[in-house]
Amino acid sequence: MRGRCAFLILLLPVLLHAQPLQYPPARRDTVVDIYHGVPVADPYRWLEDPDSPETRAWIAAQNQLTFSWLAQVPERARIQERLRQLWNYPRYGVPRRYGNRYFYLFNDGLQNQSALYWLENMQDSSRGQLALDPNTFSADGTVSLSSWVPSPDGQLLAYGLSSGGSDWQLIRVRDLKTGRDLPDELRWIKFNAPAWTPDGQGFFYARYPEPTGAALREPNRHMKLYYHRLGTPQEADRLIYERPDDPELGFSPELSEDGRYLIITVWKGTDRRNRVYYIDLQDSAWRVVPLLDAFDASYQFVGNTGSTFYFLTDRDAPRGRLIAVHLARPEPEHWETIIPEGEAVLQDVVLMNYHFVAHELVHATSRLVLYNIEGRREREIPLPTLGSVTGLSARADGTELFFAFTSFLYPPTIYRYDYQTRQLELFRAPRLPIDLSGYETRQVFYTSKDGTRVPMFLVHRRGLERNGSHPVYLYGYGGFNISLTPSFSPATLLWLELGGIYAMPNLRGGGEYGEAWHRAGMREQKQNVFDDFIAAAEYLIREGYTRPGQIAIAGASNGGLLVGAVMTQRPELFGAALPAVGVLDMLRYHRFTIGWAWIPEYGSSDDPEQFRYLLRYSPYHNVRPGTCYPPTLITTADHDDRVVPAHSFKFAAALQAAQGCDNPVLIRIETRAGHGAGKPTGKQIEEWSDRFAFLLRVFGLKWPS
Repeated sequence: MRGRCAFLILLLPVLLHAQPLQYPPARRDTVVDIYHGVPVADPYRWLEDPDSPETRAWIAAQNQLTFSWLAQVPERARIQERLRQLWNYPRYGVPRRYGNRYFYLFNDGLQNQSALYWLENMQDSSRGQLALDPNTFSADGTVSLSSWVPSPDGQLLAYGLSSGGSDWQLIRVRDLKTGRDLPDELRWIKFNAPAWTPDGQGFFYARYPEPTGAALREPNRHMKLYYHRLGTPQEADRLIYERPDDPELGFSPELSEDGRYLIITVWKGTDRRNRVYYIDLQDSAWRVVPLLDAFDASYQFVGNTGSTFYFLTDRDAPRGRLIAVHLARPEPEHWETIIPEGEAVLQDVVLMNYHFVAHELVHATSRLVLYNIEGRREREIPLPTLGSVTGLSARADGTELFFAFTSFLYPPTIYRYDYQTRQLELFRAPRLPIDLSGYETRQVFYTSKDGTRVPMFLVHRRGLERNGSHPVYLYGYGGFNISLTPSFSPATLLWLELGGIYAMPNLRGGGEYGEAWHRAGMREQKQNVFDDFIAAAEYLIREGYTRPGQIAIAGASNGGLLVGAVMTQRPELFGAALPAVGVLDMLRYHRFTIGWAWIPEYGSSDDPEQFRYLLRYSPYHNVRPGTCYPPTLITTADHDDRVVPAHSFKFAAALQAAQGCDNPVLIRIETRAGHGAGKPTGKQIEEWSDRFAFLLRVFGLKWPS
């Protein structure tokens, strides 16, 4: 390990907290809301306005306290330097072909943002031609490339820029021959990317109306689908489709590979169910035709052969199946099942050489299987080891497949599979500044409170002795049908170097076992997710990996909700809590930006029954005065327009006021950053450095030289 420490020396925690912290004052208001006859206090409502002078003063005082506290950690600078070393390796994205060009992202290691390149010859080992470098758009790296779609011939590039981590993106168009941008600029776009017309003269996109209030807080509704012709102002764009009768509908356009059809995925919040409409672009009227309009299941467009469309769906198949829908006979009784539901979860499907490549999930690890166009299984595509496949890229008329493969100890590596030769070739692989042979990954299974069997990945040093002494970083999510699969992180490597264990359970609410697993952890079943996470900690203690007081729990967004809920339910079980950009006020979350879209997942306090279960676990509302909460470092960003920072602000104020012991409760508030997407490399390293500095101190650990 290049001379790095092989263990941590335990210190007495009492030496670290000799003096209780003096928290910045936070005014307690007498705001009380009545929900279905039940009074609920909200004393920190004023913190919902991130721009008021009082809130800005509170933010400044909190950051002053937090960074002063972290500055007392002697190892903090060394942690940051080591993270810079671990982060400094080349990273490649998965190539995607447009015309005769292959486009992919590349980061040389410490660049704040990855740049976009293209190649015409895949045998060319050079980096290729630079198409766009977002690092040139801001000195601090906080302007990121949020979307990029080349024209069908690969000559033009429509790309989206996000500033300060916002979900809002500004769409521009670049002529790749000259390297210059056209005058086109499109605004107020979220949650979709442009879809070019086959002639490359324009594209479809969807946008919200320009906000009339605060863009970082105003609810986003009334999305409309437009067509933009190059060289014309946005105000002249042609309105293609809108639904004033249902303002919560969203639209995601996609061009079929043959260029004939525009596929419109119609969604409503984060509900898995969606609709699918289409436009036959040979029809000059561009009529929008409903194809799958029952809003009864999830339908993901895979591709088409003529007027036969293929969809990955969970209708009558919680683990997924592939169906064929014929435009002339789109009724369900005429659907054909191409790949039936199996024991594995059908995660993704792409067309290659008019065959289907299916990405299947088996106990949260990936498998690639090739099927012919009728659905007959032909062969399995070999993978390097147990891990995760991401970014499947192929064309129906091509014979090559690209994908990224990664695991906890396997950095993202780009592979090319040739259908004709059946060979899996290495396309691009990173070179790491660390030897990983001294570590191992294990998958274990434990039993949750209600008897459910839950898998968990453990990553640690080989030959680890189970003596109950090891610090654990326990990470979870458990929601929105999102599967946590093995993935690589330089931050995890540092934790392993320090002798820690990285633990990642596959909680209910995720998609690791299909839609049934997801539904078992949503709405009125949300407590199952928290019980699964608590049971993971209890398993690690029972099996001798660690002990109470040496477990740090962490999660972001919905995972931040997870951390907030379990630390208020079982505060004695954990040694540290790290909730990041969390949804922490479950009674008002739906009143801000896109929060209403999560109602299908969580429920709403506007409903009497849903209010009752939300109140039972809402972290902000379950902080009890006089309770000894674990040392806590809350992280958020003042420009987060997805999970607004008011969640973290109010939770921090409530915890600080209620804390019944000397354990610190700190909040780190990033500026010029958002929910997480597009965060510059430099800011990521700084934030992880502070997390680890916090853990070293509160765990009473020292990193010797």
